Amino acid sequence: MLRLVTAAILGGLVGIERQRLNWTAGLRTHMIVCIGATLIMIVSAFGFHDVLGTPNVGLDPSRVAAQVVSGIGFLGAGTILFLKNEVIKGLTTAAGLWTVAGIGLAVGGGLYFAAIATTLLVLIILIIVKPYKNRLMSQNRQKEIQLQINKQLVSMMQIEKIISDHKLNFSQLTMRPSEKENFGLVDIRFNKSIATNELVAMFDDLNKLNGIKEVKLKNTTS
Repeated sequence: MLRLVTAAILGGLVGIERQRLNWTAGLRTHMIVCIGATLIMIVSAFGFHDVLGTPNVGLDPSRVAAQVVSGIGFLGAGTILFLKNEVIKGLTTAAGLWTVAGIGLAVGGGLYFAAIATTLLVLIILIIVKPYKNRLMSQNRQKEIQLQINKQLVSMMQIEKIISDHKLNFSQLTMRPSEKENFGLVDIRFNKSIATNELVAMFDDLNKLNGIKEVKLKNTTS
């Protein structure tokens, strides 16, 4: 009972942080995963004593607990979301579930210090390291702009020329139909972060083209 309660507390600490950010795998999920892994470890370590020593019977108790490491993958996969523009969300939560399962195995095996230390390190990574990660990501933030153009008045070659004149490299340049007749939406995604003054200069030249009706700026992360 001590091991199961300890697992619930340690898993809950990680789950509270995920719940605070409104992730699908929150407090209850992390607690249940940690308790389940602890129970499996207990069963693996102590559940076969009645058959140990039986003639012609060989057992490796660690094999049951070992399945947790790979078996937890289906839960982690359910938390990962593939969004547009090659953006993936939920990897941290999936890794957290996998680690919480490891914490449960440690508690089930009586390795309390290792379990508590791992929980503290996970919380440090999730709470304290996150601001530094966001700051690093903001430095690599890409720019994506969307143009609404009149296809009869402006061509893609003219748009490409202006981008090339400003020595800006793009990774994506696509046009898709607009709701308005004879109009199209052009999405341009640049390879790296661009200074505001460079964007303003390019916008000025784009606005000089007859046929560009609207320019939108969107931020994305690499």
